[in-house]
Amino acid sequence: MLLDLVAALGRVLLGACQSAGSLALFALAGLSHVLRPPYYPRLVLAAVAEMGFFSLPVVALTAIFTGMVLALQASTALSRFSAESASASLVVLSVTRELGPVLAGLMVAGRVGAATAAELGTMRVTDQIDALSTLSTVPMKYLVAPRLLAGIIALPLLVVVADILGVLGGFIIATLKLGFNGPTYIVATLNHLETADVTLGLVKAAVFGFLIALMGCYHGYNSKGGAQGVGAATTMAVVTASVLILAFDYVLSELFFVR
Repeated sequence: MLLDLVAALGRVLLGACQSAGSLALFALAGLSHVLRPPYYPRLVLAAVAEMGFFSLPVVALTAIFTGMVLALQASTALSRFSAESASASLVVLSVTRELGPVLAGLMVAGRVGAATAAELGTMRVTDQIDALSTLSTVPMKYLVAPRLLAGIIALPLLVVVADILGVLGGFIIATLKLGFNGPTYIVATLNHLETADVTLGLVKAAVFGFLIALMGCYHGYNSKGGAQGVGAATTMAVVTASVLILAFDYVLSELFFVR
């Protein structure tokens, strides 16, 4: 029984290592095609529009309501220490450092990651990817590289909007419900906002955008088993992208924000 347990654990570890290695090789191949010609700017623009512009409504709503809730809860918690004046600082730092990039990433992962995996998975099980190869078109160059580049470009743009709307949501609740003075709240926000917070939040967003595109492309590109396999690839793309966003959020916070 002990040997069976060890063997099962070994199979799990070997499978995890094999999956990690396959993903790393896929990511390196995708990045190499991003940097090497030929380029497909129209495909990149289309992918940026799909990931960025068409994701804007859900990201905007998520950001503004998150800012509202954050301002409400921050005021409630800080009032116990007679520090309600720090609410503006807490809202702007939380949104720019963490909540803006993370929530935007999770929303885009649920929307774009699933769509990418479903699209490429359908192309794989219907042999359309193989057909591209017969037409002297490199599938990684045509299907994967534009999406990886679009993820790096689009998500930081979305996070800029999410940061602005998140702070705006906090401002609305603070002034209309909590009784804060509007100009004073704005001054406190600007005094505690640093360029490094916004910049490194955008770095997080670029990493998250790459991970979302990578997971969608990887699971869709390697899907098999017909419609059931496409569904499994779609689910795995969203789950793995979400987990990696949270994991890399901690890693990047540890590297850049701990002082």
